[in-house]
Amino acid sequence: MKRKLALCTPIPEAQMEQIRNMCEITICGELKHGKGNVTEEMTRAECMGHELIVLGDEYAGTETIKAWTEAGMKFMGVAKGTPATVDCDAVAAAGLELSYTPGRNRVAVAEFNMGLMIAVARNLTLGAAGLKNGEHVGSEKEDIYDVPDVKNVTFGPLDANHPFMDYGIGFELYGKKLGIAGYGAIGKEVAVRAKAFGMDVLVYDPYISADRVEADGVKAVDLDIMLSTSDIISIHLPVLPSTRGMVNKDWFSKMKSTAFVVNTARAAVIDQKDFIEALEKKQIAGAAVDVYWEEPVPANHPLLKMRNVVCTPHMAGLTSDVDHWSGKMMGDEILSYLSGEPGKYIWKSRN
Repeated sequence: MKRKLALCTPIPEAQMEQIRNMCEITICGELKHGKGNVTEEMTRAECMGHELIVLGDEYAGTETIKAWTEAGMKFMGVAKGTPATVDCDAVAAAGLELSYTPGRNRVAVAEFNMGLMIAVARNLTLGAAGLKNGEHVGSEKEDIYDVPDVKNVTFGPLDANHPFMDYGIGFELYGKKLGIAGYGAIGKEVAVRAKAFGMDVLVYDPYISADRVEADGVKAVDLDIMLSTSDIISIHLPVLPSTRGMVNKDWFSKMKSTAFVVNTARAAVIDQKDFIEALEKKQIAGAAVDVYWEEPVPANHPLLKMRNVVCTPHMAGLTSDVDHWSGKMMGDEILSYLSGEPGKYIWKSRN
């Protein structure tokens, strides 16, 4: 007799073929109704009575977990890098493990992170937005294809009206020190790419041994050294009681005035008021942020008006490839459970 699986997230076809041989599959949640079209109550009802329940972005609180467990749930998976949409304590209280997909978007975020670093180093968004808005452009021409025969084409003399004077000339990443706060899956991927750019990578992570860090060809340092010597500090901390607001005025007071902060993790790890004050007072040179304390970010948020801050709308972690990596990892977890083998990606509660 086939086992019952409630599936809310896509799994690659190669694994689905194996799963179908062992499971009766019910498509539920956002996989059935589309992104953002599902309530917790809908998910609870659709997944009820299944031995295996696999979620994507759907919510499942204490009462939902309890109801599913009483109805026979033995395996639960959440295809997310951190299962923040699920009451993990309720899953543990039910005596179950929770499979998830750590690092599913590590390459997506790391690549985006490097883009933000380039953007702040070279004033990329200022220049791009400036031209689009008509800054530092020439007069309109009747025929744009009629161009003068000039060998050295430039924007003109380096005077007060030159874009270099307005936006700044920036600096190279090569030879600069990058401080990575949090050396998990994404932090490691950023380190690989930063090394390729010729950066000197310093890592602060008190939960990972120096030997493990330095085996990757980067340097493990304490917090004070990372803060005081880095040209760019890249934040890769999870939101925990111990990390909430951890990046605060104490951090900024120890940083170089020429240093930048890049955050593609979660805004909650940064003290919002301290951050804005450090930027306004030029205690640090600038920042690039993809995440905010409230999203969508309020239209009057000070960060949106600062020329020394690059802002993007929480884009780092999602590409057309992420669902594939996430689905493959979760597919492995389902198949391990069905075969009576231990899962590889099991959430462990953190403080």
